[in-house]
Amino acid sequence: MTGTDRDRADPAASVAFTHREILSILSGLMLGMFLAALDQTVVATAIRTIADDLNGYALQAWVTTAYLVTATITTPLYGKLSDIYGRRRLYLTAISVFLLGSLLCSFATSVYMLAAFRAIQGIGAGGLMSLALAILGDILAPRERAKYQAYFLAVFGVSSVLGPVLGGFFAGTGSLLGITGWRWVFLVNVPVGVLALVVVARNLRLPAQRRAIRIDWWGALALVVAVVPLLVVAEQGREWGWGSGPAVSCYLVGGVGVAVFVAVEIGMKDAALIPMRFFRNRTFALGVLISLLVGTAMFGGISLLPQYLQVVRGSSPTVAGLQMIPMVLGIMTGSVFSGQLIARTGHYRIYPIIGSAMLTVGMFLLHTIATDTALPLVMAYMAILGFGLGNLLQPITLALQNALPPQDMGVSTAAATFFRQIGGTLGVAVFLSILFARVTSAIAERLAAAAADPGFRSALTAATRGGDPVDASFARGVLERDPGALESVLGDSSIVQRLNPVLARPLADGFADAMDTVFLVTSVVGVVTVVLVLLWREVPLRPDSGLAAARATDTGN
Repeated sequence: MTGTDRDRADPAASVAFTHREILSILSGLMLGMFLAALDQTVVATAIRTIADDLNGYALQAWVTTAYLVTATITTPLYGKLSDIYGRRRLYLTAISVFLLGSLLCSFATSVYMLAAFRAIQGIGAGGLMSLALAILGDILAPRERAKYQAYFLAVFGVSSVLGPVLGGFFAGTGSLLGITGWRWVFLVNVPVGVLALVVVARNLRLPAQRRAIRIDWWGALALVVAVVPLLVVAEQGREWGWGSGPAVSCYLVGGVGVAVFVAVEIGMKDAALIPMRFFRNRTFALGVLISLLVGTAMFGGISLLPQYLQVVRGSSPTVAGLQMIPMVLGIMTGSVFSGQLIARTGHYRIYPIIGSAMLTVGMFLLHTIATDTALPLVMAYMAILGFGLGNLLQPITLALQNALPPQDMGVSTAAATFFRQIGGTLGVAVFLSILFARVTSAIAERLAAAAADPGFRSALTAATRGGDPVDASFARGVLERDPGALESVLGDSSIVQRLNPVLARPLADGFADAMDTVFLVTSVVGVVTVVLVLLWREVPLRPDSGLAAARATDTGN
């Protein structure tokens, strides 16, 4: 009788799984995570085409914001509910909701409708990552878990390369099988999602559980009030103005929400969505802060690499995705390296130290790149950054899972994911704001320097008399010192690639200078992360899987 049959027949039986059973379960979990990871990269690549087709280019940010808000808010809720009702049911629900949202998105006829359907997608996505990691924690002891978590990071690596390729293909295809090309961005999720549902339903068999505990609905509502305004202002603040009325309103509402959430969680005690007693655990509290900073540096910094490759170097979205393969390989190599050694030694503290140091070094090296930096050198810096991330992501999750009792596996895993997502959102908002605050002056400085070059002045004069309307418009704007010429570039960065290379060079150099500033700030965040990791205390890894440890605790063994 297999381990699965034993669990079905007798929930009190052994919870050991064979390697084959683990791989069967893992295949379903990876398919679910692949859904969420691929969707974000595909949509990010195709969103401009989608928004143009739906006549809502100026509103496209709301499509991202709607998804982000629901995915972030539901992450801790999935974690808590899975601790109460079991993870299999919740994971199947998450996949089903994500599939429903994907299908609805493919029928959208306006940006507002698409944003609403993306919000439904986000509700499903909130459970795909955190529940997959929690399930892995249930079935594997921490030392063994480290090896298998590397597969999950490989999923993210593949999706980060495949996503831009598919997104570029679908966005550039007018029609496929009689359906508008961009709608396949969402329809492609359907076969993958159905396969994930079948594999998970067939292979994931965990002992039934039902804990008699209240559900913290008031905490969930308070979390909505706290997080939604902060995420909205993070996404929209650059356009509104960080000190504008709508932004200040979001700060105030979000602040009140945070205060109410903390008060509710203290009152709910162990039934809380994120029990406040967790933060008395120094390993957990410091780990959550590290996770937030890693998310800030990772998403904030990495979001600029495609910008550099496309705006400065002129790569298409598809080519830019392929050029980021070294970073993906670095992540995979780092995760395998740390996972294998954690499994052999049972110790994990050194790997976040290595990872945060490599993250900092990689970001600082990227701060030195310019328009004409050799691409192989840029890729080498990406690989260093990726190797650092590979040594950070899974050891942090492992440490947070190990820091709390096994009965709280869902909450601890969801907390790691939740705070990393919050950090990522803040990182993207802050670093893009720094980029756009710096890029105007950087381009102006480069244009002033280019004005002293006879070749550039000659190109400007020739452009005003030439037949290319883009060159002519830009050249007249520069010669007449018209601010609108620069604003047009910031509104549509593709102008850089459409201009005469001589005219475009100061623009590309200005963008590169602004990005260098952002990478430098990101490396400072990396330094802070290194300091915190050095202060982080290692807790010995439990010898048993989450299910076994929880059962031993429940039975008093």
